[in-house]
Amino acid sequence: MTSAYVRSFDDADEAVEIEGLRSWVVSLGGITIGRTVHPPGWRWSDHVKPISQTDWCQSHHMGVAMSGHLHVVMDSGIEFEIKAGEVFNIPPGHDGWVVGDVPMETIDWTGAASWLPTIEDLTERVLASLVFTDIVGSTEVAGRIGEVAWGDLLATHDNRVRDTIVRFRGRQVKATGDGVMAMFASPGRAMRCAITLLDVATGLGFAVRVGVHTGEVEIREGDLHGLVVHEAARIMGEAKPGEVLISAATRDLAGEGEFQFLDRGEYQLRGVPTAKRLFAVTSPGG
Repeated sequence: MTSAYVRSFDDADEAVEIEGLRSWVVSLGGITIGRTVHPPGWRWSDHVKPISQTDWCQSHHMGVAMSGHLHVVMDSGIEFEIKAGEVFNIPPGHDGWVVGDVPMETIDWTGAASWLPTIEDLTERVLASLVFTDIVGSTEVAGRIGEVAWGDLLATHDNRVRDTIVRFRGRQVKATGDGVMAMFASPGRAMRCAITLLDVATGLGFAVRVGVHTGEVEIREGDLHGLVVHEAARIMGEAKPGEVLISAATRDLAGEGEFQFLDRGEYQLRGVPTAKRLFAVTSPGG
């Protein structure tokens, strides 16, 4: 059972397995915490480098080793060992491998969520699912509870949004006033994240509207460009408070096995040359 005070890795928000490595992730109090088991023979440069497409792991890992033995080498040439019972701080720019026949198990509270390069390191055209969010009635909420309380509430919301995006293996591209723009490689993960973001806002006492759209975007100087970006923002603008509104492109790519959709009809979005058929995500399946 999910709790605001106690969480179990048996009820993790996400469980991932990559080349024998297993990881369970939970979010609690605005922090993402991972339990990871590296099997004997595992090495970052052999098993993760082909996915991350970087020469060295660029994540910052801090945590405690529960069992096993890890050898770490930095891009500067510095090498060190991590053994069971030791607290570790591994800066970005490193490789590492399990020593011996005992799995290396760690509890990692920063940097474990993503091994992918940051968006600032990318310059290319890619197919992506974009998520735009916007807080509904933020001025009214701020006026009701006061500017100081609203600032604290907004900071809590922003932290939870970042954690949620990471949990579903997305990237937060930037803040957009009272919302965010994020990108995902999978339309399914984008929609699961979008649905979760509705719950995050509801738990804090306000509502958000969310739009999801899929298409080819250009990554340049740490930002996204192209018509798809503008379309995604316009789709979000048509969503009702507490609603996830998606494009037909996202719906078609995701399929109907996991989600249920309500056809909202065609919309002539401002600045978009052709009408777009939009769908509300009514609930996740299974």
